[in-house]
Amino acid sequence: MYRKILVAYNGTPESRLALNECIRLAPGSSADIHLLAVIIPPPIMLAGDFVAAAIPSPEEERAERQAMEQVLASGRALLAEAGLSVVTHLEIGEPADVIADIVNKLGTELVIVGHSRHKPFALRWWRGSMDAILVEKIRCSVLVAADPNRS
Repeated sequence: MYRKILVAYNGTPESRLALNECIRLAPGSSADIHLLAVIIPPPIMLAGDFVAAAIPSPEEERAERQAMEQVLASGRALLAEAGLSVVTHLEIGEPADVIADIVNKLGTELVIVGHSRHKPFALRWWRGSMDAILVEKIRCSVLVAADPNRS
């Protein structure tokens, strides 16, 4: 049985599948469940010798943080209703990097992430998948939750 589980959650239907998979595993109240939401920083664009970044205003940053805190609270409530003890984490960075850092810091045994089949195949092929990148970065098991009814 897994004792330290990290669930990546951002409020999307796909990440909700990750919550449901955690509940289906029924790890029990003795397991340490860590629920992680990641705020992705604005992209930086390089064009020749110029660098441009979309810099959010302090109000936008505050609003995004508050929204993600609400997402975490709702995810925590769902897991707690299933009898699980949950610790929440809100981090800023690239999701695969943040997940890898938390896995190393906590000694996580299982990471659960949701997966969307909605992205066009070409986009997944060209840009890669967070799931595939994650598998290369961490040294524990990864459960990729997907909706079996979607193609």
